[in-house]
Amino acid sequence: MAKTVNRPFVGADRRSPPSTKRIFRRPHGQQWLALVAGAFTLAQLILVRPGMGLGWDETVYVSQVGSDVPAAFFSAPRARGVSLLVAPIASWSSSTALLRVYLAVLSGLGLFVALRVWRGLFPTRVLAAAGALFATLWVTLFYGPQAMPNYWVAIGALACVGCFLRAQADRFDRAALWGVGLSAALMAWMRPTDAVYVTLPLFFLVVCVGRWRSPRLLVALVAGLVAGAGEWVVEAYVSYGGLAQRLSDGSKIQGGLGWNLAFDDQMRSLGGRVLCRPCTGAMPAPPVMLWWFALPVVAVLGAVIAVKARRRVNSLLPLACAAVVGFPYLFMIGYAAPRFLLPVYILLAIPAADALIHLVTAPGGGRRPVAATLVALGLVGHLGVQFAVLHHTVHGTTVSHEDWADTATQLHRLGVKPPCMLTGYEDVPIAFYTGCSSVDTVGHNANTTVDAIVRAGQRLPVGVLITPGQKPPTYARTWEAHRVGHLMVYVAPAVRAG
Repeated sequence: MAKTVNRPFVGADRRSPPSTKRIFRRPHGQQWLALVAGAFTLAQLILVRPGMGLGWDETVYVSQVGSDVPAAFFSAPRARGVSLLVAPIASWSSSTALLRVYLAVLSGLGLFVALRVWRGLFPTRVLAAAGALFATLWVTLFYGPQAMPNYWVAIGALACVGCFLRAQADRFDRAALWGVGLSAALMAWMRPTDAVYVTLPLFFLVVCVGRWRSPRLLVALVAGLVAGAGEWVVEAYVSYGGLAQRLSDGSKIQGGLGWNLAFDDQMRSLGGRVLCRPCTGAMPAPPVMLWWFALPVVAVLGAVIAVKARRRVNSLLPLACAAVVGFPYLFMIGYAAPRFLLPVYILLAIPAADALIHLVTAPGGGRRPVAATLVALGLVGHLGVQFAVLHHTVHGTTVSHEDWADTATQLHRLGVKPPCMLTGYEDVPIAFYTGCSSVDTVGHNANTTVDAIVRAGQRLPVGVLITPGQKPPTYARTWEAHRVGHLMVYVAPAVRAG
């Protein structure tokens, strides 16, 4: 296996000019990483398809900056990072396809930058393989072009740990120091709590371990987290009753954080369930779950190989950060979504790729061809499983989004048109597709009262959505009832009068 170094190339000798060999090899390495990132972007556009409508959470984030829809209720756990990320497109265009293409290109660029940070810490072939492993997971391909925060937390985590290692190895590397702060800010911008978990091992090293103590790194980490989470903290005091109250509300929305084994929930979600809540039903077929167990095992093997090669820090640190950020999603919540573990997967990808390349390149006589064959067969099976689950998930998601769009079309025919208001079953995404505001009197999205809805129904088109067989709320029982798709809608008197 090619030799790696613990110190970045940029810190090897700052006074000597780079050799012609190094000048030649650097662009070559970047081209491999660019190829992986470009293929990832292309795969998103082909396999996920830009025409897939927006999901429930996406409608919340996009509505905050969209010019043609009212802003949906923004619950306590959410952060504004995704809304700002999509603002360059969503603020002037309602085209979902354009937004998907923009996010696919941006996600490919983010993967390239995050992998490039690690050059000099691992050989380029390891980084390219790690990027390919992560980019071919169905959950990565599915969420790369979506207006959701978890992919960007993953990119920030990989870049932050890589920049941290570079800055620690070369105290003159100011770019790495800036990278630590910016990456931490990106994570906190998207999901402040995830950012804290990812950086806990880094804080431990710079505060508690003598040879790792670095005031500059400590300042960069703190400044990045504060810059990214500052708006979230200020908003907590302005709109949620304080930081402690916002954290408490967020915990309640997630079912109450506490000791809870969620391994089985995560396993059930591997078959393509984008939200497993409540997480019941049969487990996916064993081949669908095999990679989930294999990835951490191979990553640990990579760390063992790195320890024997005396370059343990570069492999052990991402492994530690992956374990810490994955802990709350495996042990502290009572439901699952496959996107929650994206930061874990990307951090495990580098030591896992290191192990796989070592297995197929290390000298071992007759064992090397056997190892190469087994790894090749495993990767082929891995790709088959991932793309099968991706196809199933994209199809099911597209159908559900089309149902929301069809419901919106029928509501328009009934006279429920902007400015309007919807409440009840799946009111948040259906209101987005209809162009209405969504309101609720109970639950996680409670933002109004019954009296306010009744008053609005006297001057605006208001609809109450329920499932067949369910009784409408008392105030809407005299409203006109209509069947819209698989739902019933009770429309307010203002619609009949209008």
